[in-house]
Amino acid sequence: MVAACSLLIAVACPVLAHAADGPGPVCDHQPTAYEEPPPGAVSVEPGVDSDLSAKTAARPAGTTFWLRPGTHTLGNDEYGQVVPKDGDVYLGAPGAILDGRGVNRAAFTQQASKVEIHGLTIRGFAALQDQGVVNHDSGNGWLIENTTIEDNAGAGLMAGAGQVVRHSCLRNNGQYGLNAYQAGDGITGLVLEGNEITGNNTGDWETKVPGCGCSGGAKFWAVNGADIHGNWVHGNHGAGLWADTNNNDFLVEDNLFESNDSEALFYETSYNLVLRGNTFRGNSLVQGRTFAARGDNFPVATVYLSESGGEPRVPARTSAVDITGNTFENNWAGITLWENADRFCNSPANTSSGYCTKTAPKSSCAAGTIEKHPAYDDCRWKTQRVEVHGNTFRLDAGKIGCTSLCGRMALLSNYGTFPDWSPYKGTVVEEAITFGQGNRWHDNSYTGPWTFVVHDTSKTVDPAGWQAKPYSQDECSSFTGGTAGC
Repeated sequence: MVAACSLLIAVACPVLAHAADGPGPVCDHQPTAYEEPPPGAVSVEPGVDSDLSAKTAARPAGTTFWLRPGTHTLGNDEYGQVVPKDGDVYLGAPGAILDGRGVNRAAFTQQASKVEIHGLTIRGFAALQDQGVVNHDSGNGWLIENTTIEDNAGAGLMAGAGQVVRHSCLRNNGQYGLNAYQAGDGITGLVLEGNEITGNNTGDWETKVPGCGCSGGAKFWAVNGADIHGNWVHGNHGAGLWADTNNNDFLVEDNLFESNDSEALFYETSYNLVLRGNTFRGNSLVQGRTFAARGDNFPVATVYLSESGGEPRVPARTSAVDITGNTFENNWAGITLWENADRFCNSPANTSSGYCTKTAPKSSCAAGTIEKHPAYDDCRWKTQRVEVHGNTFRLDAGKIGCTSLCGRMALLSNYGTFPDWSPYKGTVVEEAITFGQGNRWHDNSYTGPWTFVVHDTSKTVDPAGWQAKPYSQDECSSFTGGTAGC
């Protein structure tokens, strides 16, 4: 038997180099493992339809199943599925495929804990919108390793608390590669390490359901604590990684984000982030060109913080958003810090309906109370305490085919107008995000024709204007490609 990199067998898991500057191929580069069943494992036959689900049902919790080479199926019923028990382990021999054939909705379901899946290819399942194929019901403590989840509808993979996804391929799924959502918002301690997340949202969901916010390589909802390290996130049709609504305490480190159609990282109505040591290359080109073609001057971003910032009252490894040590090369744009003046708890403009901030009771965010302190401050998701420093930004506009509206950094809001009981009308939030919420750029290095959108979409300044009063940004930064520092 050839050992695999796993927690089941103590062998280190390699992360392949990509262009010598970051994580690289996992898809089609899985290690050869489990050529023979380990002692005590139950063999599963590819020639026997539903053999895997039947043997899982018949065995006690904690059983190891070994899937022989070949294509395994789960019957002709849309609800054909595998229901693991606590601690069950599934090992795929080389060439073992679990195929939904466009019939079955999900592969592994229900809420058993500490299930492990190693070395399988899982494809062809017909999950519904926002539902997933593997860990369909967001069980806790699952380990997904050296596994390929591809060409499924919906999300390839859901997530529960303590889930680890390592050295796996999440490829060409119809909606998401990963949908990290659990009923009750109980996901903590999520780990994504050394994976390739590519080509997802083949169903073009943002066109299918305009404004749904339901696409990308991976989506995170109310996850408290995530380590996202050493992944190659590329070629997704939409955002690469999208953290949406009351996420907190994310470490996004040493990843390669490449050629995602929209934002590489979208951090929305969330808290406390360390974004460190990543490479961003060729992102947001599709979205940027679309905006430019229609004359939309909103600053498209490679890293987009929307109503997200540091909050000391929400426990995390940091009380800020710290963006440092990253390299940005020939993306459509840089970093946009945005706060919608009309979006707050209980506002009809809050698309995360039913959710409030982590700092205010929902009942206080209403006419008659929201205009008073502390509700006035606490009912907003604030883009605050963001520090952008020690990063390198390179842009060759010719290489990305840009003639306008690219190469922009942004710090802005909109003029508040809605709803009629809002205490944030006018320029209140524009002034706050620009001058009063501790957002600071410094010690960065720029190459290329960068401009800066500040306060609102009508104000664009050059580097000298960005550094001058009243903005006083990017102290000790270089705009000629030199080394930053004073």
